[in-house]
Amino acid sequence: MMEFFNDHKKLFLAALGLFLFLTLMVAILPALYNQKNNAPLPQAETLSGDALEGKAIYVANGCVACHTQQVRNIDMDKVWGARPSIAADYANFHRTDFWRNTATLMGTERTGPDLTSIGTRQPSIDWHLVHLYNPRIVVKQSVMPAYPWMFVVKKTPAKGDVVVNVPAEYLNSEEGKVVATKEALQLVAYLQSLKQVKLPDGRPAPEFLYKREQKTQVAGTAGEMQGLDGTALYAANCQSCHQENGEGLPGAFPPLKGSKIVLDDNPETMVDIIMNGYSGRVSEGFPPMPPIGTTNNLKPEEISAIMNHEKTSWGNNAKTVTAADIKNLMDLVKTKSTGTEAAK
Repeated sequence: MMEFFNDHKKLFLAALGLFLFLTLMVAILPALYNQKNNAPLPQAETLSGDALEGKAIYVANGCVACHTQQVRNIDMDKVWGARPSIAADYANFHRTDFWRNTATLMGTERTGPDLTSIGTRQPSIDWHLVHLYNPRIVVKQSVMPAYPWMFVVKKTPAKGDVVVNVPAEYLNSEEGKVVATKEALQLVAYLQSLKQVKLPDGRPAPEFLYKREQKTQVAGTAGEMQGLDGTALYAANCQSCHQENGEGLPGAFPPLKGSKIVLDDNPETMVDIIMNGYSGRVSEGFPPMPPIGTTNNLKPEEISAIMNHEKTSWGNNAKTVTAADIKNLMDLVKTKSTGTEAAK
């Protein structure tokens, strides 16, 4: 035995063999197994050229330090995606190049919100560009740094320039229009590509665990469940665009304060917009509103709590709604939406 340890060639060859064996067992075989058993989901799309460039910008600016891209299977993560993440969600991601393996960007810290499905939760390019220019414009309490170097100010934007609707108080007395650079548009293209894909039909989705016990419904409280906070639900689903004060952003997102739709005693149109989205004010310079109720899988009790918050806040004094009313209207607008899609 001592002869073996005294022969440096045998010793080094044994160490090399052990290293190669461990590499095979710990790295190569598991990788091949994952590649074989975790194929991309049928609806998964590969990144476009702009989105791929945007991913490199995302990496270069250290976004992964504050944002995750992994929905854990616990109830508190339900706000970030329709289901917990699975291995197949990352099967279509590849190395950036030979030297860099920045494929999944799953992250480890949530100083900022998870971005797994930000392209579905917030599809508006206008919102993303304003948010990149200065996050405090849309989220007052945000600690995210601003990225003004991704924009230029032009007195006369050229044809094809993407103008960002930045309020005057954030322009630091500069005159002109804020225009997004190529890098800003590429980064937004990457963010818009982050969408959680539905599982194939018949395949059960993993459940969220450790669900909080919901309190029983109490009649006569606007149809809401005890414990549902309309203010918190509004903050989680609507506030980033329409703002905490309900006044929106001029030229970017319409106000809910004094809105005819919010104040209407007939809530059908409001429910229709929440569930199916709205593009009726594009001509006024506002981007289309996404179907936030459908995207975030909001329940009738949650939607009624949000609507009642909007109907009774910021000086609004409209008739409140019940969860039962909203449930019936959700079924109605879903039927209308299905009929409209079939007619196209």
